[in-house]
Amino acid sequence: MYDKKVAIVIKGDLLPWQKLNVVSFLASGIAIQFPETHGKDFITADNVKFLPFLKHPILVYKADTQEKIQRAFQRSKDRELAIGIYTKPLFDTRSGEENILEIAKHTTDDLDLVGIIVYGENKKVDKALDGLRFHE
Repeated sequence: MYDKKVAIVIKGDLLPWQKLNVVSFLASGIAIQFPETHGKDFITADNVKFLPFLKHPILVYKADTQEKIQRAFQRSKDRELAIGIYTKPLFDTRSGEENILEIAKHTTDDLDLVGIIVYGENKKVDKALDGLRFHE
């Protein structure tokens, strides 16, 4: 068992390709920022090496409304969890630099969130996401 948890909250009204895109980008942030989450390389019997997974399971929740994702975001901030964000305008950007410039245009309260990822102590993550259901 792990004492920390990785959880993603996705707006329920996104298109399927958007949901997968958001989950992928958000998960990459945890892998980049927190080396302790890295697993080990997979090596086959014939000594071929493959990329590792994150060691932690990633729980994916659904936010049916903008208010629900905002609530999860605020509660995550209040609990000082590590947070990654994905906003609606990022679907229209074409590079990492454009992503940075887009996010910089907004205050924290003005972000049009469609996905967040949180990482931290199990109990804090559970409290922050209280009331949300797993994505089906």
